[in-house]
Amino acid sequence: MEQGVELILQGRRITASEIEIVKKLIGANPSWNRTRLSKELCALWDWRRASGELKDIACRSLLRKLEYSGHIRLPEGKHKNDSPARRANIHAVLHSKMPIQCSLKKLLPIDVQLVEKGYHLKLFKYFISAYHYLGWSGTVGENLKYMFFDLHERPLGCMMWGAAAWKVQPRDTYIGWNAKMRVRNLSYVVNNNRFLLLPWVKVLHLASHLLGKVCSRLNHDWQQKYHHPVYLAETFVQKDRFKGTCYKAANWDHVGVTKGRGKLDMNKEYLLPVKDIWLYPLETSFREKLCSCTEEYK
Repeated sequence: MEQGVELILQGRRITASEIEIVKKLIGANPSWNRTRLSKELCALWDWRRASGELKDIACRSLLRKLEYSGHIRLPEGKHKNDSPARRANIHAVLHSKMPIQCSLKKLLPIDVQLVEKGYHLKLFKYFISAYHYLGWSGTVGENLKYMFFDLHERPLGCMMWGAAAWKVQPRDTYIGWNAKMRVRNLSYVVNNNRFLLLPWVKVLHLASHLLGKVCSRLNHDWQQKYHHPVYLAETFVQKDRFKGTCYKAANWDHVGVTKGRGKLDMNKEYLLPVKDIWLYPLETSFREKLCSCTEEYK
């Protein structure tokens, strides 16, 4: 990597000199595993969440991307010969597939549950792995997971939120921030990266109803877990698969489409599916807060 060239990974600017530091740490400490390496780097860079905890999981993802792009060579992973599903601890969970086809009113009240651990987390992972077209790829950094149950306690679907995309021109224009503001405030934007209604659930207006219920509590739930607010929600809907009807019905704003390139595609060589960009303000003053360069609104 040439001096003066920078990468943007996990929302962090990585310079050539920082990559050299990573290489030296790996070379000087051959007994360190990836977890130890990521924690040492986080401490060195003072890379922390708002709560003060080290961002070691995000750092591990950053290191894997540096290795994938040929910049470093990491120590062998602990589970080198395991399958992705095994590493993610995904196991089949017995569940009913009896059709749920009725009016929305007959399912109410719907129970929206945050998923953290135990049986519901196993069920969440399995449902996403088995029935969502993107599958389960694990989580990195801040995230919230929800499951939905009807009045008879039957599962209806899942939803997951995580870190916002680093740079999206239509979204950034909609917000009105500049690059400095975006770097400072991106953690206050949250991405709906998984939304699944189980295949045997066919209920008109259910998807938009669930979006509304979650968005009404998302900021509160995020602050409870991560001790900072979120002001704007985003999602990306693959145009050749979905129309985004539920987002439109839930009053999200369609602001444009992606360019069909990944964030590591610096040479514009790898085409990805084009996706519609949808945004939903979680506060009326979201622009003022996201464009602030002070701590006044944080």
